[in-house]
Amino acid sequence: MLAVTLAVAALTAVAFFADRLNHGLARDARSLMGGDAVLSSDQPAPALFATEAARRGLLTARMATFPSMARATDAQGGATRLVSVKAVSAGYPLRGRLRVSMGTAGSEEDLTQAPAAGTVWADAAVLDALTLKVGDALLLGDAELKIARIILIEPDRGAGFMSFSPRVMLNEADLAATGLVQPASRVSYKLAVATALNNDVAVRDFSVWAEAEAAKVRGLRVEALDTGRPEMRATLDRASQFLHLVALLAALLCAVAVAIAARDFAQRHLDDCAMLRVLGQSQARMAGQYAMSFAMVGLIASAAGVLLGWVSHHVFVWLLAGLVNAALPPATLAPALLGLGVGMTLLLGFGLPPVLQLARVPPLRVLRRDLGSLKAASFGVLAAGALGFAALLLAVSNDLKLGLIAVGGFAAAVALFALLGWAAVTLLPRLVPEASAPRWLLLATRQVAARPGFAVLQITSLSVGLLALVLLVLLRTDLIAAWRQATPPDAPNRFVINIQPEQSEPFQQALQAGGVAHYDWYPMIRGRLVAINNAAVVPEQLSDDRARRLVDREFNLSHAAQLPAHNELTGGAWVPEEVDGLSVEEGLATTLGLKLGDTLHFDVAGQRVDGRITSLRKVDWASMRVNFFVMFPRSAMPELPLSYISAFRAPDARAAAFDKTLSHDFPNITNVDVSASIGEVQRVLDQVIRAVEALFGFTLAAGLVVLFSAVTATRELRAREFAVMRALGASGRLLAQVQRAELLGVGALAGFLASLAAVAVGWALAVYVFEFRWNPSPWVPLAGMLLGALLAWAAGWWGLREVLRRPVMHTLRNAAV
Repeated sequence: MLAVTLAVAALTAVAFFADRLNHGLARDARSLMGGDAVLSSDQPAPALFATEAARRGLLTARMATFPSMARATDAQGGATRLVSVKAVSAGYPLRGRLRVSMGTAGSEEDLTQAPAAGTVWADAAVLDALTLKVGDALLLGDAELKIARIILIEPDRGAGFMSFSPRVMLNEADLAATGLVQPASRVSYKLAVATALNNDVAVRDFSVWAEAEAAKVRGLRVEALDTGRPEMRATLDRASQFLHLVALLAALLCAVAVAIAARDFAQRHLDDCAMLRVLGQSQARMAGQYAMSFAMVGLIASAAGVLLGWVSHHVFVWLLAGLVNAALPPATLAPALLGLGVGMTLLLGFGLPPVLQLARVPPLRVLRRDLGSLKAASFGVLAAGALGFAALLLAVSNDLKLGLIAVGGFAAAVALFALLGWAAVTLLPRLVPEASAPRWLLLATRQVAARPGFAVLQITSLSVGLLALVLLVLLRTDLIAAWRQATPPDAPNRFVINIQPEQSEPFQQALQAGGVAHYDWYPMIRGRLVAINNAAVVPEQLSDDRARRLVDREFNLSHAAQLPAHNELTGGAWVPEEVDGLSVEEGLATTLGLKLGDTLHFDVAGQRVDGRITSLRKVDWASMRVNFFVMFPRSAMPELPLSYISAFRAPDARAAAFDKTLSHDFPNITNVDVSASIGEVQRVLDQVIRAVEALFGFTLAAGLVVLFSAVTATRELRAREFAVMRALGASGRLLAQVQRAELLGVGALAGFLASLAAVAVGWALAVYVFEFRWNPSPWVPLAGMLLGALLAWAAGWWGLREVLRRPVMHTLRNAAV
């Protein structure tokens, strides 16, 4: 019952949260997108889209979003703050309402309009950082605008965790005056459309037409919720995948616990059922009674698990409050029904097969207890239950790939643990020779070798349980610590972009005057990959999702005569001043299927630039240095429009004053304080990690249940063996040493195997989820051995302590003859 309750609680807690989240997203989809349909690109959408929308009777609104620096006037102190600028047209927002405040108590109001020309609306964080208030002036680039309102809720902003900088919203009529949008600026443009008369057919027809037309314009796409708010869905999906993975692990562990406990239950009731057969009970009636009782147990345990899961899912909502801004709708009954189905499948599929064998116990067992033992024939029924349970887990995993990895990986781990356990048990007698081994060690090893089936079952079960425990420890300590230390301590903490060519020398002089001796300095060119080896690049024809995303936007290209010192050459040769040469980052080359000698064709502001791949580079993206996917090995390319990017470490003692001076002297630049952004990313991931850890509590409990079940599964067999040895003269102290040695040895082996598997899983998480290098401690297997030995000994001491106290005559009378 405990195992079923834990499994159902883990799965339903995630299911309740996912159900509420998905219904909330469906409810708020249009508000989150800012319209009924949205066209997004890195260039303003051609006018024909707005014209066609108007012809169909649809409303339109334009938006342009980019990062920049906001400043207070010199009279107000001249402080600076990195902000996310959003320029909007009249009619914004088409869906949802802006909640704003005048900065006084009770002045909140909901609006469906854009800021008036000459004014800005800003988040409270902007005003706090710059020591400003409503009515003061705010400097954006070359423009001075009046702060008119404070933004409280922005409906189409999406997930707040991706907006590392607070929002400043202005009327698009004031955008040109700021001078912030330059040829190489990275700006996200959106054209939102909405129906004024709830004419969903018009919106749908427009979306179909727009998708066909957008295919003719590079970089233009029609967004749905999943694509329109990719940063929100990506992070929420990552959190959801983590939670589903942990829930699946808990459920799989519980399946092992149920199978072990049910077999032990059946083993202990063989004699009782034999007596019932003698007293006239039929097989059909006994089977029906056991099936009914187990169904009632499963129903009660499943209902308790559903209730516990419903309570627990509120913890996820609370822990992930920073990721989900809107109030979520109530949960439906679907997760509860799912939990009941999982619980009943778990108990009936894994618990009932060995118990049903009790109905086939022969009456003669009352005289010969060697008859009627549990047969391996029930493994067929158990396999059918396992397949059904696996299919159910795949269905509830919310991601077929994740489900296959979890269920398949679990099955592979069980098979590997069983194989290695069998090999260890087979070699054990050779490793402990009879001539020189202590008596307690010799008896312990011979006991294990005498019942290899039970030993392999015990080692496998302990390994599976310890796998969850060790993985939990690694996730909470080494893995998270490695992620947080991925950024070098001396890495640059400022990235400055949008530096114009005529500002090159003055800006570098300003850095040197401020005491910045070491800094990255590279030209940055915006270009779109249009062809490979003269074959046009069509994103829709690429099978890899990442490849489609990469070629569907502009690249940041650069050039330098010398290979950057923080890049490693992995193929070809970097030839300075090579006219037609190109150097490509190896990850990009792998994604796009590029190789040395291929020719790439880029469109740079209408100019075609060709180059042949002559070298491949390995880039450490965690170095916090300036890096590029594609570089030309040339010192100058004056024919191309460009801006400059610089990365440096601001003087620690006067970083704020230094930032203020740079923004004052170069108002068009964007100075990004990376340290603040990293801190925000860490805060968000900490929220996800805490939610995962909360669910890991179920996995921890399931692992402990498996440990206890595995250790106590051989209780009756141990009792008979110890009774025989005590009858032959063995002392209680010797038997205690034998039991302790066996538990410590089996636990140490299981801990070692589990640690190796946990390290492999942790490495996969680091590489494929957290995307950083992780070098696990070589002490992890040793620590796992120690943990496994101690836990197995503790579980054995608690579950098997009465074995050594049981009277010898009582045990022998009930032993098989």
